[in-house]
Amino acid sequence: MSVLLRPETIKITRSDSPDPVLHAPAPIIEMKGVYKGYGSGVTRTEVLSNINLKIREGEFLAVVGFSGSGKTTFTQLLAGLIKPDQGTITMDGKRVTGPSPERGMVFQNYSLLPWLTVRGNIALSVNAVFKNWSKQARRDHVDRFIEMVGLSHAAHRRPHELSGGMRQRTSLARTLALKPKVLLLDEPLSALDALTRSQLGDEILKIWGEERQTCLMITNDVDEAIMVADRIVPLNPGPNASLGPVFTVGLDRPRNKTELNDNEHFKGLRNAVTNYLVAVRQRARKEEQASTQHLKFRLPEIEPQDLSRPFRAIHNTPPR
Repeated sequence: MSVLLRPETIKITRSDSPDPVLHAPAPIIEMKGVYKGYGSGVTRTEVLSNINLKIREGEFLAVVGFSGSGKTTFTQLLAGLIKPDQGTITMDGKRVTGPSPERGMVFQNYSLLPWLTVRGNIALSVNAVFKNWSKQARRDHVDRFIEMVGLSHAAHRRPHELSGGMRQRTSLARTLALKPKVLLLDEPLSALDALTRSQLGDEILKIWGEERQTCLMITNDVDEAIMVADRIVPLNPGPNASLGPVFTVGLDRPRNKTELNDNEHFKGLRNAVTNYLVAVRQRARKEEQASTQHLKFRLPEIEPQDLSRPFRAIHNTPPR
């Protein structure tokens, strides 16, 4: 089921509706019946359950959910860093069996090599992927993406000399320089302050507008998702997390956050996504409480010691 929001009303239609608004190109990535868990036996935790999703070529898709719902696991599956326990993930009709330069991932924690400069971190990936290019071509390519993220003045600096926002820009430039067909952003703004987060979010959207790569961003911020995405997909709380209905954003680009604050369509969409997330979390909590109520724990039969009574210390003494 998908949710199509218009400025006047909120309209819910099925994904197989003949409505021409929902017609879309063939997906570049498709997930079918994907399950993933960790551990074994009684310690096993089922993280994702029956994930089905089609990511369209050239679109910006946002996945929103609460912490601990399995968003990072979801992204790592798409990147090929981990394999599903069940189900299939395909890209351009071919099964995803491992990492590939065609799917670039930007992590939460920057993942920069501390002994390399900004240029060195980006060049390391470029040299590995584009080995057949000339040395000058690779250097020009690196410089282009350093300039794209606004770090030309800091290209010689190492990670410890950079702010959090500058480190994330470096990580983004390193991934973009690989020219991936699909860009995966695993909460890239979560560790930043509000001002830097807003600025870098605008930069990501600007770069996406220039490159027009297929992009999937994981976030826990509904407003952020609406600002950048064409479609929004909630990830229901885990364990056994599944995807919720698809929300089509339908707002014109470019989007100005100040102007959108008074936009009825924006406010309606934000309320719809937020209310859905709150409702599924409350339902998940009730189900968890119901599943634990029947569990009975047998307490050990232990008599507490009366510390108010005097006692004599017993010392071990050698035999006479």
